[in-house]
Amino acid sequence: MQKTSKLDVVKIPVGYHPSLEEEFMNDKQMAYFRLKLLQWKQEILSTTSETIHHLQEENKKESDVTDRASSETDRALELRARDRERKLLNKIDAALKRIEEGSYGYCVETGEPISLRRLEARPIATLSIEAQEKHEKLERIFKEEEA
Repeated sequence: MQKTSKLDVVKIPVGYHPSLEEEFMNDKQMAYFRLKLLQWKQEILSTTSETIHHLQEENKKESDVTDRASSETDRALELRARDRERKLLNKIDAALKRIEEGSYGYCVETGEPISLRRLEARPIATLSIEAQEKHEKLERIFKEEEA
């Protein structure tokens, strides 16, 4: 049984996009991003289902060694893409959980609001641009020290 949320009843006008003129992460914005995340999740699940069907159909033995090698390469690429999508599904689920908890849209490191433009582009973002840049800079420094 699917859990209902208070955001299920929030009406989002057609063509609505969050703006800076309204209160940050109000119910309408939360509902908007929740719907965006749920649609993205559904697209990924649909693609995954198609891939599974495709792999089952392609499971027939190829007689030519070259055809078999090509099929194996294609299959490996598809499986790698599905693995990235699996990880993305986990991030989408985590973002949906943050929406339910009311912490969505705020940087997990600084507590500051994440810009609406960033959330539009990457609704699973957990860091503000500044915190993300700092994080990436530290990653580069540690990689350089290891080399």
